[in-house]
Amino acid sequence: EQLMKEWISPIYAFFDPTPAIESIDGRRAHSFKCMGKGCKVTIRRFLDKKDARSTGNMRKHVKSCWGDDVLQAADEARNADEVRTKIVAGYLKDGSITTAFERKGKGKVTYSHRQHTRTETRAELVRWVAESLRPFDIVKDRGFQSLMKTGRPEYYIPSPSTVSRDVRLVFAKTRQRIAKMINEYEGKLNFTTDGWSSPNHRALVAFSAHLEHKGVPLSLPLDIIEVPKV
Repeated sequence: EQLMKEWISPIYAFFDPTPAIESIDGRRAHSFKCMGKGCKVTIRRFLDKKDARSTGNMRKHVKSCWGDDVLQAADEARNADEVRTKIVAGYLKDGSITTAFERKGKGKVTYSHRQHTRTETRAELVRWVAESLRPFDIVKDRGFQSLMKTGRPEYYIPSPSTVSRDVRLVFAKTRQRIAKMINEYEGKLNFTTDGWSSPNHRALVAFSAHLEHKGVPLSLPLDIIEVPKV
């Protein structure tokens, strides 16, 4: 209880006000459970460390779970009580955005409690259409519009031409980044090719580079070209 009186930083408002006290290998620790809907993350602080009162890891989690703007709003508040009653309570009551889903085979994916900004929406759409092979004009689809705008009709959805332009921009930037990585790579590079025929009887050849980056094997597709008829 004596330590709790010192926990006046606004960041504590995003966690259960009474942390669990654990004993791990003979070491005592406080475990702070995040109050985000669907979030089961706990931040552990060992009491025998010099940074036993540090809130660094708590801030990192709040930023990823609740969002930058919520964290900034909390920083501008006077204390944890104000954050808990005015900011945290408002977001928990709203509940308009699902905060967590289960993804089979890859663990849990957590989502922020706040709505995407325009820039974030465009970035997410680029990733979605690229990874899921969606057409650019899917953003005009009636069902998609209904899912995105129901309950928040002001939600920004870019036009198909904007999505197309963003995808091309991200592709160009990614190509430059891969080229820089390969040119500056000091280890061994392996290159492979693969050829096949598409369903419309076009002959294609792909070129890929393979390398180890920070202990992780990477396979980078470099180009796909159509083989001309002889």
